[in-house]
Amino acid sequence: MSDTARFECRVCWYVYDPEEGDEQAQIQPGTAFSELPENWCCPRCEGMKSGFLPCSEE
Repeated sequence: MSDTARFECRVCWYVYDPEEGDEQAQIQPGTAFSELPENWCCPRCEGMKSGFLPCSEE
């Protein structure tokens, strides 16, 4: 999986985009999904990191 791959929450469909990071969790832009801490959760629904799937590339 590339460092620029986006991942989507299976609960609320939030998309984690590494180019944007996660300001709420103080995750800097450029942080790959694989580099997120294991305790990171969805900023919308608080779903677990393990509940995310790679987005299909269009």
